[in-house]
Amino acid sequence: MADAGLPVRFGWFLVPEAADPRGLVEQARLAERAGFDLVGIQDHPYQRRYLDTFTLLAALATTTERVGLFPDVASLPLRHPAMLAKAAASIDLLSGGRFELGLGAGSFWDAIAAMGGPRRSPGEAVEALEEAVALLRLLWGDQRSVRFTGQHYQVAGVKLGPAPSHPIGIWVGAYGPRMLALVGRLADGWVPSSGYLPSERLAAAQARIDDAAAAAGRHPTAIRRLYNVSGRIGPGGRGFLDGPAGQWVEQLLPLVVETGMDTFVLWPTESPAGQLQAFAAEVAPALREAVAAHRGPG
Repeated sequence: MADAGLPVRFGWFLVPEAADPRGLVEQARLAERAGFDLVGIQDHPYQRRYLDTFTLLAALATTTERVGLFPDVASLPLRHPAMLAKAAASIDLLSGGRFELGLGAGSFWDAIAAMGGPRRSPGEAVEALEEAVALLRLLWGDQRSVRFTGQHYQVAGVKLGPAPSHPIGIWVGAYGPRMLALVGRLADGWVPSSGYLPSERLAAAQARIDDAAAAAGRHPTAIRRLYNVSGRIGPGGRGFLDGPAGQWVEQLLPLVVETGMDTFVLWPTESPAGQLQAFAAEVAPALREAVAAHRGPG
């Protein structure tokens, strides 16, 4: 997808380490004060050192004022869509309409199975996610009750409510061809990570999403493009997103104006507080200026 001309946005990837709960809240507030647009939190319920992602998001909904919030991405096999719909709507109301739902088909299947979740094949994982997207949207709708019968999920006359504060977007973490096609057909956003999908493979993945969107009668610009990026801002560049701020701008600029990404969520590889400030002060404004200069006055 070519540059859609959307404003470039920036997110902070908050690791939900349970050792310092109050520190996590302060880190999110610091990201908000620094001008970040989003705070994303990974969802690995089987990780004993992590707080529950949705509990933390609910806490942040009441301790922040402006920044958007989303799970990056929710572990669908351990979170039934009916409960996801309730939790998402609740956090959206608590935050005043600042919540979006990042959703993943599942990974680390041994750990999921150890918690009593299903162990799904790749094909089953895609099917389950497609059912979940359909069910979530029904549960956020305006019907009095919902019945749904799928291969993986069923509900029998569930009463709806509460309604979210705004239309919640579903942003899917996807890498394989079938999942990318699902994003194109059904999702409101795409959230890959640089550790799993290097920048040189983004264009091919974007093409699969765009082709599927066109085949479904959707315009590609209906789908947000977020990229979780891991790296270090500092002297002595050692590769992609590992070096001074100017190098970050040079390497991120083509991902916006040539590849079509519109949001970057930073997961630093060292000293979160210092990296947060450096990104907000040195990378984000410079990248916005570079994108504006490339786009020109039109």
